[in-house]
Order: sequence, then C-alpha cells, then structure tokens
Amino acid sequence: ITDERVERDFGTGAVKVTPAHDPVDFELGKKHGLEQVIVIDGSGRMTEAAGPDYAGLDRFAARAKVVDRLTALGLLVKVEDHDHAVGHCYRCQTVIEPHLSWQWFVRIKPLADEAIRVVEDGSIEFIPANWAKTYFEWMYNIHDWCISRQLWWGHRIPAWYCRDCGRILVAMEAPEKCDKCGGPLDQDEDVLDTWFSSALWPFGTLGWPDETEDLKAFYPTDLMSTGFDIIFFWVARMIMMGLKFRGEIPFRHVFINGLVRDLKRRKMSKSEGNIIDPLEMIDRYGTDALRFTLAALAVPGMDLALSEDRMAGYQAFANKIWNASRFVLMNLKPGRAEVQAGELTLADRWIRSRLSAVTAGLAASLEQYKFYEAADLLYHFIWHEFCDWYVESAKVSLRAGNRTTEAVLADALDRILRLLHPFMPFITEEIWSHLPGAGKSIAVAAFPSPEPGWRNEALERDMALVQEVVEETRKIRTENKIPPREKIRLIAMAGRGEAGLADRARGDVIRSESELVKTLAGLKTLEFAEALPGEGGVLKGVAGPFELGLVVERPADLGQERERIQREMAKVEAELAKINRKLENPDFVAKAPAAVVAENRARLDELTGRLAKLGQNLAGLESPS
Repeated sequence: ITDERVERDFGTGAVKVTPAHDPVDFELGKKHGLEQVIVIDGSGRMTEAAGPDYAGLDRFAARAKVVDRLTALGLLVKVEDHDHAVGHCYRCQTVIEPHLSWQWFVRIKPLADEAIRVVEDGSIEFIPANWAKTYFEWMYNIHDWCISRQLWWGHRIPAWYCRDCGRILVAMEAPEKCDKCGGPLDQDEDVLDTWFSSALWPFGTLGWPDETEDLKAFYPTDLMSTGFDIIFFWVARMIMMGLKFRGEIPFRHVFINGLVRDLKRRKMSKSEGNIIDPLEMIDRYGTDALRFTLAALAVPGMDLALSEDRMAGYQAFANKIWNASRFVLMNLKPGRAEVQAGELTLADRWIRSRLSAVTAGLAASLEQYKFYEAADLLYHFIWHEFCDWYVESAKVSLRAGNRTTEAVLADALDRILRLLHPFMPFITEEIWSHLPGAGKSIAVAAFPSPEPGWRNEALERDMALVQEVVEETRKIRTENKIPPREKIRLIAMAGRGEAGLADRARGDVIRSESELVKTLAGLKTLEFAEALPGEGGVLKGVAGPFELGLVVERPADLGQERERIQREMAKVEAELAKINRKLENPDFVAKAPAAVVAENRARLDELTGRLAKLGQNLAGLESPS
C-alpha cells in the first residue's frame, strides 16, 4: 500500500504494517482494509500466526532466531544500535508490546460537543485563559474513549456475559441469570479507567444519583484547581460527565496551577523518586511555612521549583509574627481599650490607612486567583510595615500611656491574623484565640473588609517622610560605624527660596513627630536650622526635602563620607535613568494610566532634587589629608 503518513525522511520509506500491534498501523489497516493478524499473545509469546518456526517462543528469543535466519540466508548486512520510539513501562522499564484486544469504549463526540460549548460561551473560564487553547486542541481532535482497564483495583465494568448463549448484559444492578436463555452469567473482569471514575467526582461524592442536600448545595461549585497535565484526562471528563448526568457544568472556574519541579526542572513524581517529603519539610520548617511557600510561588499556570531557602525564610516570618503578637498581647491592659479619635497618633492613623489599602489589594488579588501576589502583599505589609514600623512606633505612644494606640494595636493584629489565616492557619488560630473577645475559632470569623474612611494618602506621605528621615539617619550611622548606643545630634535643614516654603511646611510633620524620630533614629536631639554647620564632624545626608547633618563627637572620616555620598549618588542616577527611559518612551506615556505617568514624573522631580543636594554635600567636603 501507499500512504502519506509514512515518514519519508526516516529510514527507506518502505515499512512493515502490523495492524494488530501498533496504534498508527491499526488506523492504516482500517483505512486500507488490511487483516488484523495477532502474532504476539498476552504473555509475550509468539502465536501460531507467527509460523511453525517461531510459535510458542518468547518474543526476544523469536527476534534472535530471526537474526540467525537472516544471517544464514546471507541477507543480513549489519546489526547496530539506533534510536527508536519503543514504549517502556515507567515503573519496571519493560518493553511494551501493543496488542489488539476487545475493550469497552464511550462514543465521545456528542459529549465533547457540549463540553466545548460551555467553555466557548464563557460558562466555564480557564485561569490563565491561555490554557483553554490546550483544552480545545484535545476536544476538537477527540477520539472515542477506551474506558476498560486490565487492573486489579477499580470500579468493575457493569457488564455480564452469558455462558450458554453469549449474550452481553449491561445493567445498574447485578442480574442473577441471562434474561434471554436463563443461563449463568460471568461479570467482565476489567475495571473502569481511573479517569472515568474520577470524572464522576464532582457529583458522585455528594450522594448522586440520589438528590441529596449536599448535591443541591455544592453542585456546581465555583473553583476547580488542578495542573495543566490533566486538563484533558480529568477536567474535560468532569465537564462531559457533569453535563451528561446532571445537565449542568460541574464548576465555573478552572485554576491551572504550576507543577512542582526539582532542581533539574523535572516534574516531582513518586515513580521518579525525586519528591520532597512534605512531612520532613513540616518537621523542619513547620506546616505554616510550607503552606506560605507554596502560596507565594503559585503563579497561575507557571511551574515552581520548591526551595528550602524560601521555607526557611517563611519560618522566620512566622517567628516574626509570633514575637510581634507577643508584644501586643503583653501590652493589652485589663479592660478593653477603645479608639478615641482625638488621641490617634500619626503612626496609628497611618497603620489603619495602610491596613485598609492592603485589605482591598488582597481582596482584588484573591478574586483573580493571584495567590502569589496576595502572599507577597501580606508578607511585606506584616513584616516591614506592621512589625518594623508600627510596632516600634507604638512603643513610644504606649510609654506615654496612650490607650488608643493599645486599641489600634489589638484591632490591627486581629485583622492581620484573619487576613493571614488562609495562608497560615495554625499560628493564626493560636494567636487569635488569646485576643480579647476572640470567638470560637478564627476559621469562622468574618474575613476583613476595607475601611474606606481610614484611607488617607496624604497622611501616608507624611509617615513616609518620617520613615525616610529615620532610614537616612540609620544608614549614615551604619556606614560610619556609629554604635546604636551612641546618641547623636541631628540637624535638619529645609530647602531655600520659594520652593523651600513647601519644604519648610512639610518640616512641621517632623517637628510634631520629633519624639518618634529621636527614638527610632537613636538621637540625643533633633534640631532645625537655616544652614548646616560646616565643621568636619558633620555627616550629611538627604531625606525628602531635607538636608540632614549628623553631628558626631569624633572627627568624621571624610574619605569614607565621600565614598558613601558617591555610592548614594550612583543609586539615584541609576533610578533616574530608569524613569527617564520610561518617560521618553511614547508608548508608555500614551498607554500607561495617567496616574502612573504622573507618579513617575513626580518621582523624577524628587530624585533630581535629591541628586542636586547630594552633589552639593559632596562638593562641600574637604579632601582627606
């Protein structure tokens, strides 16, 4: 025969066709009307059809005999190793011999047509959307589904064979005898394909075929989360079976998570032996750290390499939460503190504003199944804003006896724990149970909602200025090796001229928060001046609209100070270049949201002014002797 499916560039172009022993050849045989001759039986031995010289031989022995026969006839040119596509068992690596046999099939096209429709019309949505293409590629090129398997375990095929007349009966309940001749019956020994049984899962687990309360309440569900490698094997089959037996879709969203891979980027698999034992990871890092790691790496549709370093980092995150919570609980006095609006500090109002913003951002990320984004948002808010800034700021207010700060601390921790609970259920449950007024369980507590009345972006900018002054002071201290116990003078100078009027107005924020700045920056005094002292014992820096001067008792190392300012200028110049590239790109200016463009231009002006002030400080340094 001739056929276009022969690979002309592979071999000679003349190939044997074995319709009973190869799926492609089987299709070719049907197309050309070829006989289906079985030459290898189910035990791997040659059948009578192989001829008297080979019948009964093991397949490998038969092949060796064929080689001997070709050699004896002088027909063998050579034997050499070569690449081939022979299938092997993934467990024991035994060569697999395709074998024609009787099986049960499902006529699939009528089911597939409906399953295609509900994805095309948007009733079922894939996340990310590009995985719908994989779904359609399978469904539009689908073949009838072989559902019988020769395995030891599974749902038995509900078919019975009459020993006397050969009749086949398929029934819901096991028949006692043949309904035609009354003869004895034997049930088919095959079981259903695992994916056939799994396809019934969305409703089979809820009591179907009975109309149970669970079935009414939970079918269809909202979300199916799975890997891309079983979109056809499981997702498509669940959709087909749900439509067939329930008349409606089994779920509305299909979230495709990435596969967990090892360091060689291989899919983790028990059969490959390259899995990370989750129990070992739990013993080493804790359940919450493992859960948070998986969430933080869960970019929709993208594979992830599980890292023990990340787990160790999130174990430290859990410890950070524990320590901050212990501080809050230790500072809650008897009797529930209430928030008095007039006693709210800048830090109190700032954390409430940030908490409202983070709550809204978290809700948006979860709505879009961006678990990695939600985890990252919580991580940075809890560690860097709540623990590093608010808890430290609250200490100043608590020492002054401000019970409003106590109330804000307790409320913020309560909300944070509830936001974090889906990611870290164990530590949050334990801590939350110790909060005043805690209910039965955090698992049934209401999930927090944003508080629009708390949001105040101008106030956040004020707090950001306080933070910038503190951070710049700390950086200068660190780079000049000034120990934390050494209290120093800090002099702040606002800009000069008309532009400096606004700068000096912002200076009121620093004046009103002077105790906070002094505590967090380790200062003896915080002073404001029209000019910085010119003596060599002044270390200079820039924070927002301010030039800062740290007055130290020992002479400054001018060479070291010069290098520090140069490093800072290099960082500013690099960020300026990055923003300039954006703003010089017509596509960015035309297509980016107006607020984003405006934010970049404002940042450009801020950095330009900062660079100029750093340059002035550098020029004012005396050359080291």
